Amino acid sequence: MTDQSSALFQSDKAGGQVRLRTLMTLRWFAIAGQIAAIAVTERVFGFGLDLGLCSVAVGLSIIVNIVFYFVYPENKRMELREATWMLMFDTVQLAFLLGVTGGITNPFAILIMAPVTVAATALSLRSTMWISAAAIVLLSVIVVWHIPIIGIGGMPLYIPDSLAAGYWLAIVVSIIFVGIYTRQVSGEIQSMSQALLAAQMALAREQKLTDLGGVVAAAAHELGTPLATITLVSSEMASELEKGTDMHDDAMLIRQQADRCRDILRNMGRMGKDDLHVRQALLSAVVEEAAEPHRERGKEIVIETGKGAALPTEQPCVMRRPELIHGLRNLIQNAVDFTATTVWVEIHWTDDLITVRIIDDGPGYPPHLLGRIGDPFIRTGGRRLKRDQKRAEYEGMGLGLFIAKTLLERTGAELNFVNGTTPYTGMARPGERAGAIVEVVWPREECQLETVERTALGENVQFES
Repeated sequence: MTDQSSALFQSDKAGGQVRLRTLMTLRWFAIAGQIAAIAVTERVFGFGLDLGLCSVAVGLSIIVNIVFYFVYPENKRMELREATWMLMFDTVQLAFLLGVTGGITNPFAILIMAPVTVAATALSLRSTMWISAAAIVLLSVIVVWHIPIIGIGGMPLYIPDSLAAGYWLAIVVSIIFVGIYTRQVSGEIQSMSQALLAAQMALAREQKLTDLGGVVAAAAHELGTPLATITLVSSEMASELEKGTDMHDDAMLIRQQADRCRDILRNMGRMGKDDLHVRQALLSAVVEEAAEPHRERGKEIVIETGKGAALPTEQPCVMRRPELIHGLRNLIQNAVDFTATTVWVEIHWTDDLITVRIIDDGPGYPPHLLGRIGDPFIRTGGRRLKRDQKRAEYEGMGLGLFIAKTLLERTGAELNFVNGTTPYTGMARPGERAGAIVEVVWPREECQLETVERTALGENVQFES
């Protein structure tokens, strides 16, 4: 099956996200505001406007909205280019209307920022830059060329050039600042949304594997007895039949095939058997399970339980939750990726806390990123840049540690990331616990990690035909 998950993190930001109906609704509000402003200026304050050109500007927006209403379906979602052109039209229309109603002297000139803000929120960086540039250029044009508003005495309304230049500069700075600020906030929200989606995908994948393993183990267990009966009966039949006859050969074939079925079910259910029959396990067993996929990668993984000071029966017995296993597995994978020779996993517990500490002898974390580790989409120039083409959607994007942190925090854990040496050198020290350190701590009173008591496994679930 082709892995399509990477496409979720490579698509354009605006592709299919902006509804045409949303932009049309915003345009109707803008049209209503423009008509109201023209009416108040003309009828209430008595200022003179070129109503013909104003009608052209507003009427053009009305026509475009009506055409889109009848041409496109109500649920249409616009592609990036379509949304860009829509906002570009709004920018040009608003600039034209400002140009025929006093230009920079119009107090509503600040509204030229509206399309830029929408673009920064919903569109790509390139589209936002195009619309911002268009807004600044058009604003500069209407400073020089515009039709002035006619005052009550019939005299055009002007402001000093220095004041007009100040207004222009203020609006340009506002466009740039609001565009950058809105884009930054929107980008962080988008990144967090994608990262949470990746965490949900990882947890769903782990849960599916757990459920599948349980089903396979149940099938292996339930079929074990009838297969054993078939093997026993076929062996007795073969012993009573004369060798070399067709009946004897058939009986031996039945026995061989029954043995083959037993071996197949045993291999299929080896991993799933634990998921079905051991819903709870010692913490060291869960850590061992998390580390198992990475033991054949050429690096040594050493698991230390209580540093020999406690008996195995004193270990916490925890639920084998997918969040716990997958989160620890991601942390161990991260350590194996960047260690020089060895990864140490230390397991400690007291009456109040359960602690798992993962240490490697690699270069450690860059100090300027220590406070941001666990955030999604961190780009670094050093430690965390190895890229695996088979997992392109995770490697190099900062999602591995984010997923691990998110999943483990769901179990009530608190994660701390530090370096084993101070000051930071960026050099690996093979055989020394001087690289990156991840400490995972669970308060035993508050977390829901441990089982209440160790109970018998009980009977297996029966399948109903």
